[in-house]
Amino acid sequence: MFAFTPGNVFWPYFAGVLILLIGLFASSKEVSRARGKEKLLILARVFFAVPMAVFASQHFTTTKFVSQLIPSWIPARVFWTYFVGTALLAAALSIVVKKQARLAATLLGTMLILFELVLHIPHIIGHPGDVLMWAVAFRDLAFSGGALAFAATQPERRRAEGQSALVPVARIFVSVPTIFFGVAHFLHPEFLPAVDIDQRTPTWIPAHSLWAYGAGAVFIVLGTTMLLNRKTRLAATYLGLMVLVLLAFVYLPMVIAKPSDIDNSLNYFVSTLAFSGVAFLLASAIPAGNPPEIRHP
Repeated sequence: MFAFTPGNVFWPYFAGVLILLIGLFASSKEVSRARGKEKLLILARVFFAVPMAVFASQHFTTTKFVSQLIPSWIPARVFWTYFVGTALLAAALSIVVKKQARLAATLLGTMLILFELVLHIPHIIGHPGDVLMWAVAFRDLAFSGGALAFAATQPERRRAEGQSALVPVARIFVSVPTIFFGVAHFLHPEFLPAVDIDQRTPTWIPAHSLWAYGAGAVFIVLGTTMLLNRKTRLAATYLGLMVLVLLAFVYLPMVIAKPSDIDNSLNYFVSTLAFSGVAFLLASAIPAGNPPEIRHP
């Protein structure tokens, strides 16, 4: 996709590791007090923010390539490339340290929705057979849902009487892409499981078709459960765990095998990590027992 230099290999890793370390430090007290799967729900914001930082760095290291993804009718494409990169990095930092986090997460979710309206939907209308663009559109929709779910958990939002108003939106934004990717795994079992269906699973990964079918079945069941708002917290937690399994057994070996191949290893790894974070963020936004989400006077 783009030429690799020491800089555009180093900076994505640097940005990701930096946000990871800051996030682990900032959440250490919360994690130490939590038990079992609750620890993962606390780390969800780190799982989500690290990929945003990695993506942000590439707006600066591969500016020409990224700017070409912006429609030609939008002026100053290089400026917008830098602007989005800065916004992603600022949001990632704000989310992990929980400083102005509600605002940052809301703006991030809104920006991703704008990507849908300005970039993805017009492309899909013009090229309805482009499976990759469908996947990118649903992936960004899920990421937007994760950002909105996190915003819904922040103190300023929770003090409001309609504190859960964002949660139903986030639940739909996460559950619909989950079902889409589940179906896609059965239609295209040769592609990587989770949210990247534009790359074939390496043949050296054992039982690569089994990963696709297994992930597809789990995604469809859990996505449908969340969409129907039945045990959403539990379903979202299991979805996050399933994606972490894929991360460990499929994507981590790819990064280890080709650490310098940012486009075909690291980017797939962090996209999957973000999707796991999205699921856990949604679980965190759902009260235990999964009561009605919108409260009326």
